[in-house]
Amino acid sequence: MLKEKVTLADSFTVINRTILKETDRKILTMLYQPIIGSIATSLYFVLWSYLDKMEVMSDEWTHHHLETSMRLNLDEIIIAREKLEAIGLIKSYVKKDDINHFIYVMYSPVEAYEFFSNPILNITLEHNVGKIEYQKIKDYFIVPTINLKGYQDITCRFDEIFESIDFTNYECLVDDMKKSRINKVNPISKLDINKVFSYIPDELLQIKNVPLKTKDLLYKLSFIYNFDDEQMSNLIMNSLSNKKINEDKLKEQCLNYYQFEHSGNLPSLAYKNQPEHLRKNTNSTSRRAKMIYTFETTSPYSFLSSKHSGSKLTKNETEILSYLLLELNLKPGVVNVIIDYVLKESDNKLVKSYVEMVALQFARSKIETVEEAMKLAEKEHKNKRKKKDNPVKWLDKKIEEKEASNEEIKDIEAILSKYE
Repeated sequence: MLKEKVTLADSFTVINRTILKETDRKILTMLYQPIIGSIATSLYFVLWSYLDKMEVMSDEWTHHHLETSMRLNLDEIIIAREKLEAIGLIKSYVKKDDINHFIYVMYSPVEAYEFFSNPILNITLEHNVGKIEYQKIKDYFIVPTINLKGYQDITCRFDEIFESIDFTNYECLVDDMKKSRINKVNPISKLDINKVFSYIPDELLQIKNVPLKTKDLLYKLSFIYNFDDEQMSNLIMNSLSNKKINEDKLKEQCLNYYQFEHSGNLPSLAYKNQPEHLRKNTNSTSRRAKMIYTFETTSPYSFLSSKHSGSKLTKNETEILSYLLLELNLKPGVVNVIIDYVLKESDNKLVKSYVEMVALQFARSKIETVEEAMKLAEKEHKNKRKKKDNPVKWLDKKIEEKEASNEEIKDIEAILSKYE
């Protein structure tokens, strides 16, 4: 993935590669918005509004205009754009020059049926809105069943009404025709599909007959639940029917297993590592620069795992990362600094209450970059050292005894009389 810094002077054009319908607005606000947030959803609608009357292509605009019209700073717009890219709603291209020119290609949201069939989108939606709201949203898109008992199907067939004629020299050009296009969400999973199948005996599963769509489902399930190869193979073996993978049963098995391991909670999504615009671009090779680079480019899961030789995280450690990334909404690089600081301050012990106390301070201080986080951690470390070197000895001091005046005695008595 290439990243290109955006300036206010850089221009952009919006191109529509699909057919955008009014029903898409419902899907975007009810299904996508709880996942990507209101700013990203608003950006999609704004880009949509720039299209011409034929909804094909926009004029050329600057990012300064976009910033002004949305009343947001450019960094917020870039984060929103990246979310739209990641969820499959737009693709971005850049042509470099003195002033860079970007093209934002729009794609349709998936249909409600496909959204609820996608474990990543479906489970994240339920986690973000809660079970009650999730069921309401799902019910909204369910088509009511019509009882046709007693009715007879009298629909005409095509050949009953029309007949074939000779289409001599007929050429059908449809490649450039407008049609609904979606850009599917395809996360890269760490799952080794061949290794997963190697754990399963041949007599239980006909591996060569596993369809591509089922393999795609395995990748998505392993991504959203963070399952390793062995866990995934065990779940598959519990979901077999007639030497085939029962997809519905597999989804149910994965959900139940994850909730059992995580106190009934559902997984959600967070930034994998530090967003590009919050990174420090430097060519320095100093030890500090290398530390900053490590904090910025490593996911919190991998960073914490590396602290104990790459072994799998415990349930408690996973919950701590979830709290920092999802509940406090801290940036991944900042989370890495907090983890590193807590481990150094508490003899390599990750005590949840202490992590929460430190993290709340970082959240209140609105720390977003690794450099800011490191400075605050260093400051807190120095303050701790000072307190150890100069302990407060106020208990050793004699409290000065002084007679109270008549007026002070009256005030005290007036206060005490309220409690008689």
